[in-house]
Amino acid sequence: MPTSSLICSPSDKSMHQLCETLRQWSLRWNGVSDWPAEALRACADAGVYRWFLPPSSGGLGWSDEDQTRGYLQLSAADLTTTFVITQLVGAMRRIAGSENPTPASRWLEKLVAGEAFGTVGISHLTTSRRHLAKPVLLATENADGFVLNGMSPWVTGVPHGDVYVVGASLDDGRELLAAVPRSLPGVDPFPGTELVALSASCTDKLVFDQVQIDASMLIAGPIENVMRTGSGAGTGGLQTSTLAIGLSTAAVDFLAGEANKRPELQSVANEMQSEVKLLANDLIHAASGDTSCDAAELRGRANRMALRSTQAALTAAKGAGYVQGHPVGKWCREALFFLVWSCPQPVTQAYLCELAGIQD
Repeated sequence: MPTSSLICSPSDKSMHQLCETLRQWSLRWNGVSDWPAEALRACADAGVYRWFLPPSSGGLGWSDEDQTRGYLQLSAADLTTTFVITQLVGAMRRIAGSENPTPASRWLEKLVAGEAFGTVGISHLTTSRRHLAKPVLLATENADGFVLNGMSPWVTGVPHGDVYVVGASLDDGRELLAAVPRSLPGVDPFPGTELVALSASCTDKLVFDQVQIDASMLIAGPIENVMRTGSGAGTGGLQTSTLAIGLSTAAVDFLAGEANKRPELQSVANEMQSEVKLLANDLIHAASGDTSCDAAELRGRANRMALRSTQAALTAAKGAGYVQGHPVGKWCREALFFLVWSCPQPVTQAYLCELAGIQD
């Protein structure tokens, strides 16, 4: 791909053009039949997937700060597509960061070029279904590698995946990560679940029935706490807060536009714009390595801002915003997503206490 066609900085003029295109398309992505293939293709052509990898892996080597700025703009334009991208990037970074070079040589260039789609199935190793006594996805070692049985419960873009970066547990408590091709016998991706919002992300379970994988597919492990190993370790964190703040930006920009026509909204719009800008500034500081920024505290603020700003936008839009197809109604539903997506327990508990009126 010619370098001139790539977005090489969050401040590039072509970044604004891409986001405007995504914004115009965003209302099309509603149900599971509305997979945002065109938006993902446009992002691939603009080099978005290359932001997150070093040049040695075919990437552009953007800093964490610039990656955050990029995600903020994309999520303000189109949250569904941006959420899907986070899962693709998660797969790419795990593959690129593996000590085993085989998955990268097979998949990485296809993924960054948009010629294949990859996604992650790891929530059961982090937050989802950790309370169960038996692992939901079990790996059994044999002479040829490992056999996978069970399922990964929350896999974004699962019916469109060409490769799945999945985590599985062994009986002895060790875990592994593997890049599993969809083409293997016994891999069964479900079609996507209709959700309150983001249904077009086609998130659903991925079932494994006696799926044989070999050493060439291993990314990490078997080892205890495999999610702490390699590049891309960790879940949720600043990335999730970034998308919540991006959604808030879209809502307060709408509110500001309404305030230009209705002076009674001006003070509210000004206050919320200032709050979102402060939140985004704190996020950028955290992404740049400022240790004084607490990720959990930032996540709580981002969640609350997403809920408040989208409801303010709906209030300003009045009845028109409550009609199916208006963006603010969609934003209100999308804001609820941040209450369940990789939300740390302390953040969840603090918000429940806030809702209940319980003081610290």
